[in-house]
Amino acid sequence: MRIVCAMSGGVDSSVAAALLKEAGHEVIGVHMKLHEAEGGGPGHCCGLDDAWDARRVANTLEIPFYVMDLRQAFQEAVVDDLVKSYVAGFTPNPCVQCNGVLKFHVLLRRAMALGAEAIATGHYARTEDGRLYAAVDGDKDQSYFLHPVTAEALRKTRFPLGGFSKPEVRAHARRLGLVTAEKAESMEVCFIPDHDHARFVAEARPELDGAGDIVDDSGRVLGRHDGYWRYTLGQRRGLGLAGGPWYVLEVDAARARVVVGTEAGLASTSILARGPNWLRAPDALIGRPLHARVRHRGALAPCTIVTADPLQIELSAPVRAVTPGQSVVVYDADEVVLGAFIRRASDAAAVAATAAVP
Repeated sequence: MRIVCAMSGGVDSSVAAALLKEAGHEVIGVHMKLHEAEGGGPGHCCGLDDAWDARRVANTLEIPFYVMDLRQAFQEAVVDDLVKSYVAGFTPNPCVQCNGVLKFHVLLRRAMALGAEAIATGHYARTEDGRLYAAVDGDKDQSYFLHPVTAEALRKTRFPLGGFSKPEVRAHARRLGLVTAEKAESMEVCFIPDHDHARFVAEARPELDGAGDIVDDSGRVLGRHDGYWRYTLGQRRGLGLAGGPWYVLEVDAARARVVVGTEAGLASTSILARGPNWLRAPDALIGRPLHARVRHRGALAPCTIVTADPLQIELSAPVRAVTPGQSVVVYDADEVVLGAFIRRASDAAAVAATAAVP
């Protein structure tokens, strides 16, 4: 079939395109220009060097190659969303927005316009008949990032690397003589080269005064801060407080407050979430023993889905620092059956009370 393969300029997408061509498909390589931040060095992606590397691989494979300008879509779906989320007191994961939303919405639509029957990427995940599964290599699995992808989109998506380990992928790249074979991996967040999200948010919203109090969980003022978006749940360093140790328990954007307490206050047994993407029918999942992951590379925690609307997930044992704005992804064995964005996490009684509020 004709398949549009997203080619970032890294080794993974290069090998994905190569394997598809070896399997007999008509492959079209597409590089997505997403932002103006410099790239090409270790830890960054989507720069000019990456575009050139993707083109060189396409030339080696003798496949058509195009660059798609998705800067405006990326700005709206990823960058603006990140700023808005931090200002609202959440801690977003831009890779979920980029990988799970932008690439599988905008790219799929444009691929269909090119007459393609499917799209492919270098993600470490597996899909079959509209269902999403974890990669065979658990250390590289990226299914967590892909939870917003709809079943309809998954039916038109291929993940050629889902059954391979990273060393196996590099071995294929060497076998094929690809220039990206030894290229270093890119790390998040690609459009914030210095990884300073607090500076990025402050520069994006210079009119916003986010200064306020640092208080303990009884409301006692312990100090001041110069921007609540600088703090994330579970943070211990950089608080500048006497006594302790103190941990950030809550970022209260409405009152520009940062609430701190002991580490015990970070334990949660229940999650209230929003924006669910059900990859299986809710009725088939509620009350069943499942597993939840609340951060990329985080451990799978036994759980049950209590209610679908609002979505409430109960954890069998307390989990540390379940962070509003991050994703909760629910698995049945190695299959992703549900993904959503964490609204609140606490003990079961407190979350239930929140869920009851209109």
